[in-house]
Amino acid sequence: MKLRAVIAGIVVLGLSVVALPAEDQVQQLKLQLQQMQAEFEKARQQQQAQIDALTRKLAELSAAQPAAVAAAPAKTDEQKKLEQELAGGLSTAAPAKPAVAAPEPAPAPAIASGARGSSAYMNISYDALVVGGWSTAADPSAQVELGDHDPIKRGFALRNGEIAVDGAIDPYFKGFANIVLKLDANNNTEIELEESFLQSTSLPNNLQLKIGQFFAGFGRQNAQHPHTWNFVDQPLILGRTFGPDGLRSVGAQLSWLAPTPFYTEAFLGVFDGQGGTAFSFRNPGEPDAFGVNRYAGRITTDRTLRGAQDLLVVPRLASSFELSDDTTLLVGLSGAFGPNETGPHRRTRIYGADFFWKWKPANASQGFPYVTWQTEALYRSFEAAADPLALLPAETLCDYGVYSQVIYGFVPRWNAGLRFDYVSGNSAAADLGDSRRGRRYRISPELTFLPSEFSKIRLQFNHDNSDLFGNADSVWMQFEFGLGAHAAHKY
Repeated sequence: MKLRAVIAGIVVLGLSVVALPAEDQVQQLKLQLQQMQAEFEKARQQQQAQIDALTRKLAELSAAQPAAVAAAPAKTDEQKKLEQELAGGLSTAAPAKPAVAAPEPAPAPAIASGARGSSAYMNISYDALVVGGWSTAADPSAQVELGDHDPIKRGFALRNGEIAVDGAIDPYFKGFANIVLKLDANNNTEIELEESFLQSTSLPNNLQLKIGQFFAGFGRQNAQHPHTWNFVDQPLILGRTFGPDGLRSVGAQLSWLAPTPFYTEAFLGVFDGQGGTAFSFRNPGEPDAFGVNRYAGRITTDRTLRGAQDLLVVPRLASSFELSDDTTLLVGLSGAFGPNETGPHRRTRIYGADFFWKWKPANASQGFPYVTWQTEALYRSFEAAADPLALLPAETLCDYGVYSQVIYGFVPRWNAGLRFDYVSGNSAAADLGDSRRGRRYRISPELTFLPSEFSKIRLQFNHDNSDLFGNADSVWMQFEFGLGAHAAHKY
């Protein structure tokens, strides 16, 4: 039937985009999804019309039969034939959920009043990352592993248990939420609403709107959840500029897919920019021994929003190019600009450049072999106000760094990778004992085995060198498992 052909086309489309880079997926889906949805809806309406006609005819024939209860007469051949056709039509009209999250077909007519529209659906999933290992640092979380989802101690730890919810709100919006649970060093549970936002599905002119709490679209890895990372821990330069939990806040983002022969998309995010998840901006910092909040050694002010100039603005431009049938290159430029809390007129500026290169031959089996190369470079200028009580002058803290990683998928279910991190910055009056300043580098080889798409085992070694703590070596084994249908991530 035509409906089955449409469904098959959608499933093939969903499977084919898995191996493409994220931005290529976005381009393919945005340009093709509208046409697929139209064809799907047309076929569904045709099937529904046939079902309605068969239902009415069956009801008329049934009404003409005697209403005996104890011994109902045998059904006529015509009734049996109509019931078989109706059963076949109903099973065809309720297909499996398309892989590209197209609207589901309308339910059968006998639905309770007040039910959600025919395009509604919801997926719920759970994903957990458990890590075990050892470090020459007695407390890795003090100076070595500073990310909120990094290994927190020697032995075993669970730093990311993610409940993900996604679904269609109505014909105009989809909704997403990520609730994260973590165990601290004493195995006490922490919980946070990591993301909760709606996203438009039908704006004209290739526009898309996102509103809520979400990761800012800066660079490549900031917006990725930990279970999609290629390594156990966060790159050093992202931790230094965006803090332990990445750059995220409540706000809105508008994106535009440009009508160019190659993928080009522009993003503009505007955020509240307050709190610890806006680490370099309106972040009150941490309390000192006397309970006074400080950042970079300075007492912070409760800098309330006075106008548009106090919002956090995050622009990004990304383009992708097919260099050959086997290779793709994506490049991007990002920025983040807003106030910080060390003074009433202090500001922070962060600039970033990134690229992602992928090679995969056309005859690859199960997606293997492949090679990816990803690099990000960031620069931060933080205007720190003077603090006379702490004998700290006004100064600009400049931090810069880069990470570069190569992943080689050599056979199905196996890949190996190597990452190099380097961060540094200018000298400042309050650098003594600050684990997020000074020169530092890290070398990290890793080996990953994926028993299936729902589980992962990763072994990683880190060699760290820092002006603050010298050398540190760590070995981590990470285990991941996932339950349920998890929404697609941007890779």
